[in-house]
Amino acid sequence: MLSVPGGSAESRKSRFDPDQVNMARVNNYWLGGKDNFLVDRMYGEKVMLIWPNIVTAVRANRDMLARAVRYLAGLGIDQFLDIGPGLPAPGNTHEVAQSVNPAARVVYGDNDVLVMAHARALLADGPPGSIGHIDADVRMPQQILDNETLWATLDRRRPVALILGAVMHLVPDGAHPHDVVETLKDALAPGSALVLTHGSTDFLPGLSDALGDLARGAFYSRTYDEVVKFFGGWDLVDPGLTLVSEWRPDETDSALSPEQVSAYGGVAFKP
Repeated sequence: MLSVPGGSAESRKSRFDPDQVNMARVNNYWLGGKDNFLVDRMYGEKVMLIWPNIVTAVRANRDMLARAVRYLAGLGIDQFLDIGPGLPAPGNTHEVAQSVNPAARVVYGDNDVLVMAHARALLADGPPGSIGHIDADVRMPQQILDNETLWATLDRRRPVALILGAVMHLVPDGAHPHDVVETLKDALAPGSALVLTHGSTDFLPGLSDALGDLARGAFYSRTYDEVVKFFGGWDLVDPGLTLVSEWRPDETDSALSPEQVSAYGGVAFKP
């Protein structure tokens, strides 16, 4: 996850600062977790005052990611690379994948010190060697791909499910987010999958202006056309790119309105 407010990528990278708002910890607060600080809770409350549905949106996003992982594991995908997973919460990628296939392997990549500390603790949860963690800044995809731990855990010759859940909307246009995703996609074997969710104000056109400084450095809204571009060249599975709540929903998710969710999600396979 990226920290906010602004600052250079290097100044934000792998640094623990309890006085700096951090989106991984803010999301943890919205999900009802305890791994957050006063500054994160204050920021989270300010956002909630402007957009009370943020908690619903965050949970709907996480629920869709769990459904997607379960779907892919059911199809036989047994390797997952989850970049920017945030702090652990019920329904972590390895928990969902290994509930379907105990032999599934998962690598978590993040550049947040607290997230990485928790990731190390996760190593004891699964079979030996089945869970890895790497220091990964999504804005530096080649560094991710060059990491020896990644390919010591996953077999690059076989399909990998790349998970980018609510992370690309933290990356500004100046960091070339579509190029970032293409670099990661190009490195994966045929049959690999992309799971991507991305916040959008398509359904709440005034939200970014209402958030003002709260959104600066923390949220870059993109339209449907801009989000679907991330999947370019790969085959989207039904129902295509849609609201996260409408991607193969259960009864609870299907009852949510677009304004409550305000995020797109999809799953695609590499030909």
